[in-house]
Amino acid sequence: MVATIRYEDIVKVPKALLHDHLDGGLRPATIVDLAAEVGHELPTTDPEALGRWFADAADSGSLERYLETFAHTVAVMQTAPALRRVARECALDLAADGVVYAEVRFAPEQHLERDLSLDEVVEAVLAGFAEGTAQAVEAGLTIRVGTLLTAMRHAARSQEIAELAVRHRDSGVVGFDIAGAEAGFPPTRHLDAFEYLQRENFHFTIHAGEAFGLPSIWQAIQWCGADRLGHGVRIVDDIAPDGSLGRLAAYVRDKRIPLELCPSSNVQTGAVDSIADHPIGLLRDLRFRVTVNTDNRLMSGTSMSREMSLLVETFGYGWKELQWFTINAMKSAFIPFDERLRIIDDVIKPAYAKLLA
Repeated sequence: MVATIRYEDIVKVPKALLHDHLDGGLRPATIVDLAAEVGHELPTTDPEALGRWFADAADSGSLERYLETFAHTVAVMQTAPALRRVARECALDLAADGVVYAEVRFAPEQHLERDLSLDEVVEAVLAGFAEGTAQAVEAGLTIRVGTLLTAMRHAARSQEIAELAVRHRDSGVVGFDIAGAEAGFPPTRHLDAFEYLQRENFHFTIHAGEAFGLPSIWQAIQWCGADRLGHGVRIVDDIAPDGSLGRLAAYVRDKRIPLELCPSSNVQTGAVDSIADHPIGLLRDLRFRVTVNTDNRLMSGTSMSREMSLLVETFGYGWKELQWFTINAMKSAFIPFDERLRIIDDVIKPAYAKLLA
């Protein structure tokens, strides 16, 4: 029975993560340290209490309120040393959780308050990921981190950020994204950036179908050409109670467009009422390209192991299902095909084969 799957065993198994925000995964103790350096006032300077504050503040059921918690994390990520430290610790924390491949995203335009240039912001983060990856290897762990650059959908810098991403494509940036409040800020506002990325043969995902519904998903795919959907949970609105698919849902499934589902975060922002009500079970049964993700580890008090553990507890999944989610994520990664295949064949499948045996 799946009850034999222990949390500590889930931690050890290789995992792939496609949707994780750098400014949503800081260690509380690091926030306290960095806030003291720059004179930023926090709700509390006790790391344990601060961690609880973030989780409680994010549990509002509103995406807009959820996003407000980032004011504190972004405020302490305004210098090159701070960005390097946060990125280094991110890589180490993910590796310790058994993540062997991660795509971590952040918005460079939000880290310019202390006169860093956009390129300097990206270079600091990439350096931090490289340091964290090297330290993980020294500790006997393996992780490959790809970076996504995010443009804020309410701002007007998406073309600039898209060009920034392409400029750093050979040094660790593997994709582009837009994020922020969906309502009132459709992805089509950034069409020039997406058309530029397509001309440059560059990958991108779009936050869509989280707080807003099917029109957001339709625009992201049919107008903007997104390779993946950030969240995309509202695709369930195009699925009838008997499981039959509407035109958009059928297109998403037929085209194997990956859904970057984030169960705990979706509950916090009010996209779904509970893990038990999350459509990830239905979408998996219907064989959509479903992936499991953390979104914001600090705000959700979560990890990849915790997200998988919740699915095991709620839906009765076993190692077979966890492997399916993991391989889905690796198939959908923005790194070259041969690298994806190597991680699947040399790392993921052998580890799960032992468990399935």
